[in-house]
Amino acid sequence: MHTGSVTTPFGRRSMTLALVKRQVAATEIKQGKSVDKWKVFRDVAEARETLSLQDRSVAVLDALLTFHPSNELRQDKSTVVFPSNAQLALRAHGIAGATLRRHLAILVDAGLIVRKDSANGKRFARKDSHGEIETAFGFDLSPLLARAEELALMAQEVVAARTAFRRAKETLTIYRRDVRKLISAAIEEGAEGDWQSIEDTYLDLTARIPRSPSRADVDDLLDEMQLLYAEVVSRLETQGETEFNSTNAAHDERHIQNSKPESINELEPSSRKEQGGKSGGNSLLRRPANASFPIGIVMKACPQICDYGSGGAIGSWRDLMSAAVVVRSMLGVSPSAYQEACQVMGPENAAVAMACILERANLINSPGGYLRDLSRRWERGEFSLGPMVMAQLRANNGDTVRRA
Repeated sequence: MHTGSVTTPFGRRSMTLALVKRQVAATEIKQGKSVDKWKVFRDVAEARETLSLQDRSVAVLDALLTFHPSNELRQDKSTVVFPSNAQLALRAHGIAGATLRRHLAILVDAGLIVRKDSANGKRFARKDSHGEIETAFGFDLSPLLARAEELALMAQEVVAARTAFRRAKETLTIYRRDVRKLISAAIEEGAEGDWQSIEDTYLDLTARIPRSPSRADVDDLLDEMQLLYAEVVSRLETQGETEFNSTNAAHDERHIQNSKPESINELEPSSRKEQGGKSGGNSLLRRPANASFPIGIVMKACPQICDYGSGGAIGSWRDLMSAAVVVRSMLGVSPSAYQEACQVMGPENAAVAMACILERANLINSPGGYLRDLSRRWERGEFSLGPMVMAQLRANNGDTVRRA
């Protein structure tokens, strides 16, 4: 139980008014209050950046909590734990002594624990005749009990901010996809206007997306992409809704009547060359000749490309190749680089390569140069898609496990 006194640190560690304030707060906890210590710990872990904690600091707090005998922190029970540095280091996954002391200091500065030092600086507990802890010296966990609601609110704010950030990135991806497809449709169907200039604006905008964008980066880019989207839609609407729809219908009818690979030109004007002209019609439905995996495996390994398929889904090799054409343009891969990949690997395999590149786009400086390198290595027999797809599949499965 709390004595209500303020203690000073042992040795050369200085006393501060902030430490006094935290110790006083620990004595003012509401009568009978209790919390699940692991619930509070999860909140601290979630809000660690807000609290200026490092991962090791969180690991040390985890270790400290394991020395508290109950799953609850209670106002009417001792909240002081008194492990030796050796015991604490062992439960903190073998952390070095100097590192342990540094992160203990970080936890104290963050107001999550309070030192309760004995006269000689040793950590121990005295028990009464009934075996109950009467006095304990070590680390007091009562700040976690006192700040439980505050820490929960911090964690909720962090989760809300992360969710909003994820949604903003998803919205940017959708607008990026929509603008790309609308520009391609306008060029393909001969809509009036300087669509090349609009495409240049789009490419300049996508080129500004950093590898690891911040929330501010995403918000700024999203505002500009939404404006560009509105401009594209406005220009298309001026073409006359009836004329535009009839053109679309005629195009769809031609597309249905022609099942050859050369007819995959619904997305952009250069797609006829990009898809390669040597494959027969049946190649659109078969598995790639040099891969030992069905299209379902490709989709599990590279799910992002589904966003660029017709209706947001990919159900066949033809769908995948069509989506790859859109991705090619979006990532700034030149038509010649993609045409070379189609000729060397075959159009199906080139589409799989583009799907893999899309998954790792934030790690690749030049997608076009990377694709050309893959094509050259394929020609020399130094590269195959199987390991690339399976590595991406393992990476995605790992992300799923970590999120769970």
